[in-house]
Amino acid sequence: MRIGLVVDSACDLPPEFYRDNNLVILPITIRLANRHHVDRRDPGATLDFYRRHLTEAAQGETEAFSVEQIKQLFLDKLVVDYDFVIVLILASSRSPMFDNATRASLEVLSEYKPRRLKAGLSTPFAMRVIDTQNLFAAPGVLTVEAVRMIKSGLPPSKIRERLEALVPQLYGYMLPQDLGQLRSRAAKKGDRSVGWIKYAVASTLDIKPLVRGFRNETGPVANLRHFKDGVERCFDYMIRKIGDGLLTPTLCLSYAGELGDLDRMPGYQKMRAAAKTAGVEVFVSLMSMTGAVNVGEGSLAFAFCADTHEFE
Repeated sequence: MRIGLVVDSACDLPPEFYRDNNLVILPITIRLANRHHVDRRDPGATLDFYRRHLTEAAQGETEAFSVEQIKQLFLDKLVVDYDFVIVLILASSRSPMFDNATRASLEVLSEYKPRRLKAGLSTPFAMRVIDTQNLFAAPGVLTVEAVRMIKSGLPPSKIRERLEALVPQLYGYMLPQDLGQLRSRAAKKGDRSVGWIKYAVASTLDIKPLVRGFRNETGPVANLRHFKDGVERCFDYMIRKIGDGLLTPTLCLSYAGELGDLDRMPGYQKMRAAAKTAGVEVFVSLMSMTGAVNVGEGSLAFAFCADTHEFE
C-alpha cells in the first residue's frame, strides 16, 4: 500500500528530511501590511523573512490553508499518488488548520472515486487527520516516527494507533530570547497573560519564560534567568530525559536564527553527545516563519515524547 504523509509548514524539520521522505506541505501564509509571505519550509526564504520582517511581524496575520485548498490538493494529486494519507497538523487550539483539514477530508472521501478511476485505480482511498496538540518542533517528532513506521511496512491502522497514542505524551518547549515580540503578539491576540508590568519586571531582571506545549495547552512552566543560562538548563533537562528513556528515539530542535549559533550555546554539544550514546536521533532545523512571528527571532524550541512528568 502506498502511504503518504502530509504536514503543515509549522512542522519544524530539516529541509533534507522533507525532501528525502516526500513530505507534502500545507503552507501557512503570513500577511504583513499588503505583502504575503508563504511558508513552504525554504531555509533561504525563512532566514530572509527573519532579517527583513520580524520587527513588524507581531502585527502580522497567519492564514491556514482553506478547506477548498486542502480539498483540491488531495483531489488533484494525492488521491492518485497514494492509497492512504496521514495528515499531521499543529495544535487545533492554536490554528484552524486541523478543522479545515478535517472538513476537507470528508469532501475528499466523497469525491475521490472518479479521479482514481480515471487514473486506472479501482481500489479505495482513505486518509486520517491527526491533531498533534502541539507546536514548533513537536509535530516534527511525530512526523519522524510516522516515516519510520511507513518505511518498516506497518499497515495504516497500526501507524495511526501508534501516533494517536503518542500525542498525549508529546512535550514541546520554547524559550524566547526577546520578550518584546512575545508580548506584542499576545497583545494583538487579546492575551493579557504577558501584561506590561510582568513584561517590565521580566525585562529588567532578564527573565525568560519557558513555554510548554502539551495536550493542546500552552503556558509557562518555569522562569529562567538570562537566555544563555536558560538554554543551558534546557539542554541539561534534555540530557536527563534522554537518560530516563524517551518513548521514541527522537529529539527535535528548532531555532529562529542561524543554526550555527547552536554550536556556541552552552550545553548543546553535551546534549548531542548524550543523544548519540543513547541512540537518540537529533533533528535540527530553522523555526518556521509562523513560529518566529509568534515568539520572535532567536527563540529556541525543542520536543520529545516521554512518560508524563513535570519540568525539573
